[in-house]
Amino acid sequence: MVKAIRIERTGGPEVMAFVEVEVGEPGPGQIRIRHTAIGLNFIDVYFRTGLYPAPLPAILGMEGAGVVVAVGDGVDDLKPGDRVAYASGPMGSYSEERLMPADRMVPVPDAIDDQTTASMMLKGMTAQYLLRRTFPVQAGQTILIHAAAGGVGLIACQWAKALGATVIGTVGSPEKAELARAHGCDHPILYREEDLVARVKELTGGKGVPVVYDSVGKDTFMASLDCLQPRGYMVSFGQSSGPVGPVDLVVLNQRGGLYVTRPSLFHYTSTKEELRATAKDLFDVVGSGKVKVGAARTYPLAEAAQAHRDLEARATTGATVLLP
Repeated sequence: MVKAIRIERTGGPEVMAFVEVEVGEPGPGQIRIRHTAIGLNFIDVYFRTGLYPAPLPAILGMEGAGVVVAVGDGVDDLKPGDRVAYASGPMGSYSEERLMPADRMVPVPDAIDDQTTASMMLKGMTAQYLLRRTFPVQAGQTILIHAAAGGVGLIACQWAKALGATVIGTVGSPEKAELARAHGCDHPILYREEDLVARVKELTGGKGVPVVYDSVGKDTFMASLDCLQPRGYMVSFGQSSGPVGPVDLVVLNQRGGLYVTRPSLFHYTSTKEELRATAKDLFDVVGSGKVKVGAARTYPLAEAAQAHRDLEARATTGATVLLP
């Protein structure tokens, strides 16, 4: 038996229980992994609250790093002792050990430690698909990234800067503004104190930006549209403030023939080949030093509920990792 964080019902952090669970041996195409670090992400909150439905009872978590303990039949590219990581379903990373499909695992380079890996896999691969594939950022462009001091934001700001872009980012406090600035955000905007649309138009000479990367959702959606130049791209990839809700498509026409997309990491890593290519791009940009992943805030796995409270209260910056 191993310990895991399991929920029997949806709700607040109080529904998370630290319990013993049975793991079993890996079946065909599976591996058993012993976690050394587990990534905390806002999608975990969505599943805990029921915003994203999942069969119950459920073990939370989509991201982890660790060591292969055993492999099932048909797994020929991984072996016990290999360092691996993942950032995808099925849920269940909030556990000391678990089974995972082998084709969802990524070998980890020796140069990157487990806590760094667990803190950047989902966030870093999200930044990769956003900046490199959903709307490929080009040198000389000015872009807007919401939650610039968050886990995805800090990576995305650095990566966009490395691609030659000028980065505008929204933040919630002067301290977060300084953090974002230190990670490549040229123009942090304090969204509680400044008029977002007016400031973006000022910074772009009235033109607006060609793309907005928005993980906030309900509270920022319409303002994000107003920050775009004609035929600009609204990339809505999260909803930390709540779901956006119905949108009259006429508003896209009124604002200049805008594009809106709601992608997820799975859409860009659905095959083993895409997954490993995405991870390699991330490992390469981190290994080059162009993107630096700072030390993550850590909590014991048993204190995952407190980690969720802090995340929802926006009391965290950058990445958070649970330690088994």
